[in-house]
Amino acid sequence: MKAFTRFFSVMKGGLLLLMLLFSQSSLAHQMSTSYLSVHLDKYGQIQGDWQVRFFDINQVVPIDDNQDGELAWGELQAHQIAIVDYLRSSLAISREQDCPLSFNPTQQVDQHFSEGYLVSSFQAECDSPGVLTINYQAFFNIDTDHKVITTIATPDHQYTRVISNDNPIILINLAESQFSDTFTEYVYQGVIHIWKGTDHILFLLALLLTCVLVREQQKWHAIDKPKQIFKDTAWIITAFTLAHSVTLTATALGLINFSSHWVELGIALSVLFAALNNVWPIVLRLGWITFAFGLLHGMGFAGVLGELGLPENQKLLAILAFNVGVEIGQLAILALVLPVLMFLRHTLWYRHWGMQLGSIAIGLMAIQWSVERF
Repeated sequence: MKAFTRFFSVMKGGLLLLMLLFSQSSLAHQMSTSYLSVHLDKYGQIQGDWQVRFFDINQVVPIDDNQDGELAWGELQAHQIAIVDYLRSSLAISREQDCPLSFNPTQQVDQHFSEGYLVSSFQAECDSPGVLTINYQAFFNIDTDHKVITTIATPDHQYTRVISNDNPIILINLAESQFSDTFTEYVYQGVIHIWKGTDHILFLLALLLTCVLVREQQKWHAIDKPKQIFKDTAWIITAFTLAHSVTLTATALGLINFSSHWVELGIALSVLFAALNNVWPIVLRLGWITFAFGLLHGMGFAGVLGELGLPENQKLLAILAFNVGVEIGQLAILALVLPVLMFLRHTLWYRHWGMQLGSIAIGLMAIQWSVERF
């Protein structure tokens, strides 16, 4: 009876903690993304394509006339003028002087990650010398996380940049290849993704919760020596890093290709297992199981990298930079969490309640993700 009462109290606390801390969608990796391609020849002629999600268009130019939740080609065509006017007013390209854009009336459709995209082509003359400036102002007012994967191609170089609400204007010196800028951009995107990837964070947190404890005689005890804690934590983090780096790289290069649906479900189940294993320990040596689950998380990272796109002449550089960014973000989380856990490890509350409450909250979130992703 006493054990049941304790279990009920832990579950109740976990539910409360879950409601307070986690109210996010299960689609942790899905992004509002547009794709902008700009081709500039040696005579200053610009040919461009802008791919925009149907969903994003409908937010600014209501085109779902019959309110059935689906956008038909006829509805897009019926609002073509309004759509083009919005696109034209939201994008500006210049090189010391404005380069007025002329949008083609004929539009096409494409698909990225099971979502429909409208493809609009445009032209401009931009024969002035100097830095190329792209000013993008679309959709940020409806989604501050909106990203624009921008590719600029010249006869000599190709550049890839990510435009965001924090950085809506980009400047590119077409006389330089700017490998360092590409590296910096993808490092930044890697950091941002791990910080916004709730499922990855909770998986790491579930593993870290017991890195300061040791299981003896069916009870959790504090690890006295900090050196042992650092050693155990380093092993866990290394296993996770090696695993997701391998599959991220292999998936991004097209060497392996698994359904994103099952990958996302597998990630949710990995979080659930890590959380439940803290409450009802089955696996005490977490290194190999962490490596196995890390392979799944790497495929999830690759899905986001696929949405971002890879520059044709800088693929390996972009993949490396994104990997580095993920590791920086991961180490930042570790630097924040581990000192707190080390401070709490000697408290009776943490050993008997805190770790279990945190694990149950994580497990409940993982159950929600698993149901939604199934």
